[in-house]
Amino acid sequence: MKKGWIVLIVVLAVILIIYGFFKGTYNSLVTLEEDVNQSWAQVGNQYQRRVDLIPNLVETVKGYASHEMETFTAVTEARAKVGQLAVTPEVLNNPEAFSKFQQVQGEISSVLTRLMAVSERYPDLKANENFLALQSQLEGTENRIAVERKRFNEKVQNFNTRIRKFPTVMIAGMFGFEKKLYFKAEPGAEKAPEVKF
Repeated sequence: MKKGWIVLIVVLAVILIIYGFFKGTYNSLVTLEEDVNQSWAQVGNQYQRRVDLIPNLVETVKGYASHEMETFTAVTEARAKVGQLAVTPEVLNNPEAFSKFQQVQGEISSVLTRLMAVSERYPDLKANENFLALQSQLEGTENRIAVERKRFNEKVQNFNTRIRKFPTVMIAGMFGFEKKLYFKAEPGAEKAPEVKF
């Protein structure tokens, strides 16, 4: 009789240990994935802030440089493309959508560089308080974007490392946890942009 109880206690202990391991591992993966999603939302917030600043900046520059319509059109088109993209966590599991998101954000960065180059041609504009304030906000936003992208990549690294380690890799596979995508430097980012007047 005692032997039966001992076996039962050992079996229950083993079951509890296995349950605890699965529960702890699964919950930590959920927490890490939510960290990635939250970080992704912060990246989206900063990109949205940049998009929201663009119309004010364009209008301020337009007042001084009305004949630069090609640049203004490019900025407006790039901003419209950004508005068509969804910045949901599902993008993180879709390499094509993620690549498209990065491409569109790269385009908007490029046209903003051109817009700022246009502004350099107009000394009165460079001294305009509204322009200076908008330029400062845009620079601050670009810095925030860089910081949030770095944080996002760190969260992705933590998540991806965790789901690839043994024995977590088995649990991650059973419950469908997949590697997340990193932000990568845009092609040509290693070269400084060339501004010609």
